[in-house]
Amino acid sequence: MSYPPPRYKGDTGQVSAVFRSSTQAADLSYGGRNIHYLATGGSTEGAFGLYRWDFGPDESGPGPHFHRALSESFFVLDGTVRLYDGERWREGRAGDFLHVPPGGVHGFRNVAGAPASMLLLFTPGAPREEYFETLAEFAAGKVLGEQEAAEFFLRHDNYEV
Repeated sequence: MSYPPPRYKGDTGQVSAVFRSSTQAADLSYGGRNIHYLATGGSTEGAFGLYRWDFGPDESGPGPHFHRALSESFFVLDGTVRLYDGERWREGRAGDFLHVPPGGVHGFRNVAGAPASMLLLFTPGAPREEYFETLAEFAAGKVLGEQEAAEFFLRHDNYEV
């Protein structure tokens, strides 16, 4: 594989880095979860989306599903996160990593009864923020009809297994 074509055509470089402090509040909080939008598809020109997902102690997370357009990667920062690799659930601990290419069945859950934290990386950088925010609305009691729910999951490239 060769390098992709240049996207920056200038000669001297530019000041364009974005710093986010570890003390910055979560962008979305619900049901004991805190989600930090570290780098969205919008801020990376669609290259990737990177999110920090902090679980509370209560059991949460999606069951087996897949994406047709996205790859998804998980890196456990702290605690224990159960990761589904399409064949079995694995106990992911700090430093463990799971990469799922498009079409790969996967899931993740916090079932340890203690807080945990991980990074989620989506490529390309689809707009996952609306998806996460709607999940928060579901947790608060929002209900969708069957057709509306099907359209929501299709719009966000989520296919349950």
